[in-house]
Amino acid sequence: MAVILFDDQSRESLFPLTFTRPVADLRIGILTISKKWEHYFQQESSYLTKDYLQIKYPTLIQAQNIFINGSVLPNKSLLEAIDALKEAELLIKDDIILAIKLAETDAKTFNLHDLGKYAKVNFEGAFTKLAYPEDIFKYNDQEIRADFDLLTKNRTSATLSNTNTIIGERIFIEEGVEAECSSFNTKNGPIYLGKNAQVWEGTHIRGSFALCHDSQVKMGGKIYGGTTIGPYCRVGGEINNAVIWGRSSKGHDGYLGNAVVGEWCNIGADSNNSNLKNNYDEVKLWDYNSQRFRKTGLQFCGLIMADHAKCGINTMFNTGTVVGVSANVFGAGFPRNFVPDFAWGGAHGFEVYQLKKMFITAEEVFKRRDHIFNDVEKDILTHIFNYTEAYRRF
Repeated sequence: MAVILFDDQSRESLFPLTFTRPVADLRIGILTISKKWEHYFQQESSYLTKDYLQIKYPTLIQAQNIFINGSVLPNKSLLEAIDALKEAELLIKDDIILAIKLAETDAKTFNLHDLGKYAKVNFEGAFTKLAYPEDIFKYNDQEIRADFDLLTKNRTSATLSNTNTIIGERIFIEEGVEAECSSFNTKNGPIYLGKNAQVWEGTHIRGSFALCHDSQVKMGGKIYGGTTIGPYCRVGGEINNAVIWGRSSKGHDGYLGNAVVGEWCNIGADSNNSNLKNNYDEVKLWDYNSQRFRKTGLQFCGLIMADHAKCGINTMFNTGTVVGVSANVFGAGFPRNFVPDFAWGGAHGFEVYQLKKMFITAEEVFKRRDHIFNDVEKDILTHIFNYTEAYRRF
């Protein structure tokens, strides 16, 4: 049976993080949402998303198919309810479509706006759904714990060098991990170190924390709970309750807190984000749908940075700043709280970061990580560039 993860209306409320990927490709905890479902079903999944993304994220339909809401995080009771579905039954709760089982013919014409012909099954259990970008760091601690249990069940951890100090017992070390002269405190949450990850000397880490495969924490790093560093990253400085999707760098001193950073990003040396307003007031974030700032209900909320975005050294981000896809921020002073997609500049003002110039940089960035910046990537970014033109008001 094919497992297909579909985007619902949350895709738009999760902008700019979902301009470049399906909702289920967001990382929260140790794994992306799709990888979580794959672990539960013990098979690969595919995506049903916007047309311009489908070449990179295709839909794979079989004779029997289960469509699952890609913004919903799996748990045992939800999995059991999905398993119990019969063909052409729709699992819902409070008007949220959770899953539907379809044969091949119906699967090929699946449409979220035409589901009246299917039998509805009400789900009585609880679940977590991502609706806004801040939900990623908000729920990251609980998801690190869930993914830690999922990934380490019935497995034996490798060991660390005796130059390290380990406090508590909930730590799991994958093959090839290197760490020296560092401390790992698991009293407040588990710590997971992925395959070939490195923790350089003098680093202090408090759980919950996940360092995914082939990533590095540089010397003297200070990492606090609820933090995930995705694969192929290099980070340093102080990080608290933040999620970096992967293939991004925050390699130097500076504070990153209550934040989400996408893929192919770079944060310059000594850059900081504020995560608490001076008056301790509720933080607002830019909302693409309403074209205004939205109340988050949070007192602590830092930086939301989309894929391919970058900032120069000593950049200062205000509390609750949203930086769009491929934005490039630099210069003295605080840039505004919403930096549009493909913006080039800072507090002194912005201009359009033209595609040709952006592609040259992206090719170099991909090359450094042994990737090819191909026509598929260019087409996706071209679509986003054109779509977001209305948001660039300089």
